[in-house]
Amino acid sequence: MTDAISQYGRLSQSDPSLRSALDKLGKKSGETAADRPAESAPPARADTLQLSKVAEKAMTEPDFDRQKVESIKQAIAEGQYPLDAKRIAESFVAIERMIRD
Repeated sequence: MTDAISQYGRLSQSDPSLRSALDKLGKKSGETAADRPAESAPPARADTLQLSKVAEKAMTEPDFDRQKVESIKQAIAEGQYPLDAKRIAESFVAIERMIRD
């Protein structure tokens, strides 16, 4: 099997002297792969995030007119919101042209 990053398997197959040197290193240490403990993941750390004052302000203050949104919601619920089918269709055509080009 070849490790895609280090090419260890490919090198050891093409160069027998490299394979024997690697085997000697393993024998000198007296341990085999079975003797080595499985690598454990590093302990989990809690990530922290610090926001700047500008970011905090941007997240707390909406950048839209809440009163206008509520009035539109109410008009839709009451069936009073005017819809212009021609204008909606023209908007869809314009979006399609932007996508195509």
